[in-house]
Amino acid sequence: MGDTTPPPPPKGKENGPSSVQYPMLTTMNYTVWAMRMKVVLRVHKVWDTINSGVPDEDKNDMAMALLFQSIPKTLIMQIGDQETAKAMWDSIKTRHLGAERVREARLQTLSMEFDNMKMNESDSIDNFAGKLSSFASKSAALGKVIDEARLVKKFLKSLPRSKYIQMVA
Repeated sequence: MGDTTPPPPPKGKENGPSSVQYPMLTTMNYTVWAMRMKVVLRVHKVWDTINSGVPDEDKNDMAMALLFQSIPKTLIMQIGDQETAKAMWDSIKTRHLGAERVREARLQTLSMEFDNMKMNESDSIDNFAGKLSSFASKSAALGKVIDEARLVKKFLKSLPRSKYIQMVA
């Protein structure tokens, strides 16, 4: 009766460990993984150790732990000896984006695909806009930002005239 300490709150999603899910890196999802991991690292207030490269020991350790949770075991074995989270991030990026020549080749291929892309009669406007947005995201991840004016111009040029003449006009 003399104990006035309130009982601990029940463990649940609100009060338990962080409910942030860590994306798992695969061979095909680096761009999306990197975007998601930036958000996770920002939520944990450690993105600045990777972005600036200025190591704060506690933040560096937290960032490294978060990165370790989101990469496959085979990659851990390859980059696990890195001393800083920035070095880990750069190593992962290099392995997935490749050398400068590979990045340039990917950009060139992506640019050609973007230039040749047309909307089919059966495509919806939302679907086609999503494809354009996907191209813009991939291009930005490779270092070349497609400006909004070019995207809008491409969108309008690619619409089938017979179906969307009023929009194009």
